Amino acid sequence: AAAREDGALEGGPPDHSYSLSSGTTSEELLRKLNEQRDIIALLEVKMKEMKGSIRRLRLSEAQLREEIRVKDRLLHAAGAGNRKRHGL
Repeated sequence: AAAREDGALEGGPPDHSYSLSSGTTSEELLRKLNEQRDIIALLEVKMKEMKGSIRRLRLSEAQLREEIRVKDRLLHAAGAGNRKRHGL
C-alpha cells in the first residue's frame, strides 16, 4: 500500500478514532457531530466547576497566609518579650 502525504496508508483504516472513511453517510456525520457537541458541553461544565474550585482554593490560600502572618507576628512579639524579661 502506498503512503499518503499525511503518513497514513492508502485504503487502510482511519488513523484516528475521529477520522472518517469516504463512505461515511450524512446521518453518521450528524451523529458524530452531536456526540462531539455533547462532549464539548460536558467539558465546558467541568471547566466552569474547576474555575470555581480554583477561586475557592485561592481564597483559602489567602486566608491561610494571613493567619500565618498574624501567628508569626504574635510569636515574634512573644519571643521578643521573653528575651526582655530574661535580660537577654
